[in-house]
Amino acid sequence: MFGSKSVNYQNERKFVGRLFFLVLTEKMTISEALTKFPKDCSDKTITASWHALCHLEADEDLRAKDSMYKEVQDEYIEYIAHTLEKGEELPNNIIKSYKPYHNEALFPNSETPKGIWHTLKKFLNV
Repeated sequence: MFGSKSVNYQNERKFVGRLFFLVLTEKMTISEALTKFPKDCSDKTITASWHALCHLEADEDLRAKDSMYKEVQDEYIEYIAHTLEKGEELPNNIIKSYKPYHNEALFPNSETPKGIWHTLKKFLNV
């Protein structure tokens, strides 16, 4: 399309997929994985993935009490990891399920003007 900028997020998705597998195999904590997400990334798939990991961490108590819930959630996280590993977009239903939280994502930002502006917007809640 004329005048539109197409961004390919395949490499970032593959990287995040590896982070998911490190979390699933308990070789990395969720908190550590979240700090390693790509800086200044605006891909909706990666943003939804960020929130999937946040919810996994938030559900720790529930997972400990309910083995069925843990099993279903692990399968869901593994599905996301495999999709990311291939560099593909997540299905729209998954992206939409995390859409209400997109402005809350505290992705690491670079020290570039764009990264500083992104951090400032979040701080000001703009």
